[in-house]
Amino acid sequence: MKIAISTDDGKVSAHFGRCPAFTIIDIKKGDVKSKKIINNPGHKTGYLPEFLRQYDVECIIAGGMGRKAYALFEEKKIKSIIGVTGDVDKIIDKLINGTLKEGQSLCNPGSGKGYGVSREKTEHDQGH
Repeated sequence: MKIAISTDDGKVSAHFGRCPAFTIIDIKKGDVKSKKIINNPGHKTGYLPEFLRQYDVECIIAGGMGRKAYALFEEKKIKSIIGVTGDVDKIIDKLINGTLKEGQSLCNPGSGKGYGVSREKTEHDQGH
């Protein structure tokens, strides 16, 4: 299973869409088979679920996301686990051993503005 974790300096980012990067991990039979960090290409409504689908992501872990984003991930068959905080490596361990707990979204409407990546155009718009 491939999982994306909204990442900011080794920690789970409070807002998935404006995080500086995503940690993409591939877990098979309880082991991390691969782990890589990719830059967030930019926040644009509906773009990130499609972008992460290109990496075969089946689940996203974040501190928070709005209801619209949650629904957009659901449309792409990507499970969202929100309300998560802490060190990314510790979150991966909790995920593997089944102790990761979902909480309340840390994202309030409008609270992501100005956090991390904020672009009117994404790399997708630029032909990347």
